[in-house]
Amino acid sequence: QVQLVESGGGLVQAGGSLRLSCAASGRTLSSYAMGWFRQAPGKEREFVTWVSRTGISSYYADSVKGRFTISRDNAKNTVYLQMNSLRPEDTAVYYCAASTSVLFTRPSSYDYWGQGTQVTVSP
Repeated sequence: QVQLVESGGGLVQAGGSLRLSCAASGRTLSSYAMGWFRQAPGKEREFVTWVSRTGISSYYADSVKGRFTISRDNAKNTVYLQMNSLRPEDTAVYYCAASTSVLFTRPSSYDYWGQGTQVTVSP
């Protein structure tokens, strides 16, 4: 079992930055690849980014490529999402999730989820 807790969300103006954290407890985070998803009101949960267990490989949705950066510190059992140049369309609840699957863009491939943290970007 892995428990995930996100933090760092908030209200920011367009063009601003936020850094989300996802702290894990229970089983060591290095056993899992990690992803970030987001869900806006009335929309399906959307893949944002993924990082491999070692942190060597990562992948981004086109909508965030060049603006967001995922990283992890396995010694601290924490994954981060640095979000720069934020846009109003980035407004959503952001979730981190842990997976042992190679199908990392699919929510159904993830075994554990955090409760989410709200990110709101004003125009």
